[in-house]
Amino acid sequence: MEVRNLTTGEIEQLERLGCRAESWDSVLVADPFLPERFYQTIFSGKVIIARQDGFLKSETGKPLPCGIYRANIRDCSIGENNFINDVGFLSDYETGKQVMLYDVGLMECSGGSSFGNGVHAEVLNESGGREVILYERLSAQIAYLMALYREDPLFTDQLKKIVYSFCEGKKATRARIGDQSRIIGCQQIKDLVVEESAFLQGVTLLENGTIVSKKEAPVFIGPGVTARHFIIQSGSSIDGGALLLNCFVGQGVQIGKQFSAENSLFFANCEGFHSEACSIFAGPYTVTHHKSTLLIASLYSFFNAGSGTNHSNHMYKLGPVHQGIFDRGSKTGSFAYVLLPSRVGPYSVIIGKHFSNFDASEFPFSYIREEEGKSVLYPGMNLFTVGTKRDAEKWPLRDRRKDADKLDLIHFDLFNPYIAGRCQQALGLMQSLSEKASRKQEHVQYKGLRINRLMLSATRKYYTMALQIFFGDQLIKRLEKAEKSDEGEHPVYSLIPKTGKVSEAWCDLCGLITPVSEIERLKDDIRKGKITGLQQLEKRLHQLFTEYEEFSWSWTAVQFEKTEGLNVQNPDKEKLEKILSQWKESRLQLNQMILADAKKEFDANSRIGYGIDGDTQTQEHDFASVRGSFEDNKFVKGILEENEKITEKYEQSIDRILALSKGFK
Repeated sequence: MEVRNLTTGEIEQLERLGCRAESWDSVLVADPFLPERFYQTIFSGKVIIARQDGFLKSETGKPLPCGIYRANIRDCSIGENNFINDVGFLSDYETGKQVMLYDVGLMECSGGSSFGNGVHAEVLNESGGREVILYERLSAQIAYLMALYREDPLFTDQLKKIVYSFCEGKKATRARIGDQSRIIGCQQIKDLVVEESAFLQGVTLLENGTIVSKKEAPVFIGPGVTARHFIIQSGSSIDGGALLLNCFVGQGVQIGKQFSAENSLFFANCEGFHSEACSIFAGPYTVTHHKSTLLIASLYSFFNAGSGTNHSNHMYKLGPVHQGIFDRGSKTGSFAYVLLPSRVGPYSVIIGKHFSNFDASEFPFSYIREEEGKSVLYPGMNLFTVGTKRDAEKWPLRDRRKDADKLDLIHFDLFNPYIAGRCQQALGLMQSLSEKASRKQEHVQYKGLRINRLMLSATRKYYTMALQIFFGDQLIKRLEKAEKSDEGEHPVYSLIPKTGKVSEAWCDLCGLITPVSEIERLKDDIRKGKITGLQQLEKRLHQLFTEYEEFSWSWTAVQFEKTEGLNVQNPDKEKLEKILSQWKESRLQLNQMILADAKKEFDANSRIGYGIDGDTQTQEHDFASVRGSFEDNKFVKGILEENEKITEKYEQSIDRILALSKGFK
């Protein structure tokens, strides 16, 4: 952009319009320059102004002449066609094209800021030791690596160096406002970078942060918001008087309604309303909507907090040093209390108040209830509830991320090797506990949990069902791939795993499901300096994400050999058909159990409060008009349609086995 000094005539006209300058020689403008577009403005330091000959639309659609009106500008570069009106003080900022600043009290940059990059969030342990370094491209996976593997200080130090190098590159003496951003009715903005198309309205204070807004995924910051030392990623909304301190807000996150948080991370599609968070690691789809809910010092993902949920992370001894782990898909009932440290297994529900520590990580799909002051475990009982199936189906449909560059890597499969491994673990453990228990015992004790002895045998079938569904799903996917593949001459070539043997153990890095062996390999490469930059690290994590299906099949092939004596390189037709038959039976049985659970929502108890001033018939009609019928329910219809597809898919898979049978024994 070519700029020039003002002419004597332009200076005189500006002064007649109430403008003043510390030195008019330090005010440089681009052509065409329209003096009438400047009114009662004070310039100090060096100010560069691009052409201001266009118009911007107001919120009501009325055209506003671009220019600077009633403002105090110091050491700034003003972009093309801005509308700057009633700005108390604007210092050390660069603005992009078509930026609107209206009714703003203070916007300044102190110089030498990294704008939230490099801030520490003390997650999980309020006393420190698991801090995560905030930066613009932080993902749930990199934060997990940084916070959770402190047993390996060399790896942690190397990872921190990589992140610090990125943060150092973000230091600047000036802040910037991106193209087409609007800042309206805001009080104080200090050391804030705002990318394109952001809308800030009525905020109280934003200090030391970066808003990574994008045209396709704009960020909204609304009335009463106060945020200090933060990063906000694309497509997110912070509103309703929210209070944030030392926080990261990921892509597609919604926060508002007086929510407050400090030293916390919120990754893709989290929601925080009304409640309070302190030192939490909220992986994707963590949701808290209710007043009197306190989430503290814990790791979550795909988590739903019931109203009044509360944790305690210390016992007035050495301070708040205890942490909680709530595995993928867990949730709490109303006023659930959990004494930390405790760990909850995947897709489990916590009900009641638990005043002793427990570890239920080896029992997925469980209920953990408080009974007579004890934490009682009901293994596998949450597998066949409506809520579990609905959750698994709704998460991918509720992905609000519009940004093509999705930072958090998320596998949505309900049944996956991580969950299957936990189910295997649970089966072995329940067998062992049952064998060791006396028949006179009513309960057994395990890691702070009480389990009814008879349930150790009775509920084993649910984990078996989950495993049969997972293994069948894997085989069906592979048969479909084999049918489409033209690789090699051998008809079962596509059944052979393309990756080497992976570890038995798998991990869930808050969305990314991968073998532990692959994470160990990644950590080793970071330790040895083979990975030295964030781009390399992100690329490696993306590789793990895309290789998930191959890793899953490799692990499944090993399980087939262990449990069925089936070698996928030289498969036995009858054994493959057996796996498919078990899959079909378990799928249909699980759906029938879910339908039975759904039917409870239409029983007599569900009609309480309907037909308020009438008889039983009135009650039924009122209920039907509001809730509809079981048979017409969308969810129920979906399961019935799924049952038809299960049978169809089974028959297709059997046909595929027959088509490939030339390569079988």
